[in-house]
Amino acid sequence: MHNPIRIGTRESQLAVWQATRVQQLLEQQGYASELVYIRSEGDVDLTTPLYEMGVQGIFTRSLDIALLDNRIDLAVHSMKDVPTRLPQGITQAAVLERGPVSDLLVLGKNAGPLDDAHYIANIATSSIRRKAQWLHRYPAHQLHNLRGNVNTRLRKLEESAWDGAIFAQAGLERISLRPENSIVLNWMLPAPAQGAIVAVCREADTQVLDACMHFNNHHAALCTTIERDFLRTLLGGCSTPISALAVVQDGQLVFKGNILSLDGSKKVEIEKVVMERDAEGLGQEAAYELLANGGQAIADSIRND
Repeated sequence: MHNPIRIGTRESQLAVWQATRVQQLLEQQGYASELVYIRSEGDVDLTTPLYEMGVQGIFTRSLDIALLDNRIDLAVHSMKDVPTRLPQGITQAAVLERGPVSDLLVLGKNAGPLDDAHYIANIATSSIRRKAQWLHRYPAHQLHNLRGNVNTRLRKLEESAWDGAIFAQAGLERISLRPENSIVLNWMLPAPAQGAIVAVCREADTQVLDACMHFNNHHAALCTTIERDFLRTLLGGCSTPISALAVVQDGQLVFKGNILSLDGSKKVEIEKVVMERDAEGLGQEAAYELLANGGQAIADSIRND
């Protein structure tokens, strides 16, 4: 057996928290491990908007290369950052029990009355998906780019005159940084696989695959697969406002998905409910149905932009 298993992680506080959680789960099964810190392009360039960086894989590429170069044995990612097609030679080893899936609005120190129709709020996020959904609900508001890790973005919000900034609930809560002045955006559909942590390894590394099998969460793996199948079928990346959420309830799988135009003016959504045992292929099926019911025109307009 590897002695110890080398776990690759980005250097941000949240990334280290996630890798440490995997380390704890491995230790519970009797496996020794160590953390190996790898910088990503997404951590180095904090000024270019994500959609200009060919963003898919920007936070995972450095770790993928380290895996394939045999510098690490396992890489841990926020699953929503992982491209829907893994690089050749790399495979999913485990999806951890899922955390909260929602987005949060963290209010700025001078936040105004957001629901006042006459008030034009300034909201910060670099997520195309969050921007589009926010503008769909609040078309007059001004959106601003906000890059960096969780700590950097919170600091930028504190130093700004913005009314608020949007974060993933799981990310803030995992490292105990959720401010009191934050609101769960129940109306905002999350990114596919939001709140999920995934561990990946080399396909040929059966020992690491066996070690991770013990903490793979079946429901989290099923739901994130459906959400990511939906995203891939719609040809979506981080530069496409596509949202999806699958939840298992009482033996049923409830799926909701949508696609919006970049300015939030157009929205097509879908909801499907099937028995959990019949859920295989649901993401792809829902995507085709969405495209047929108006989603294709939005997808084409985004590609043309």
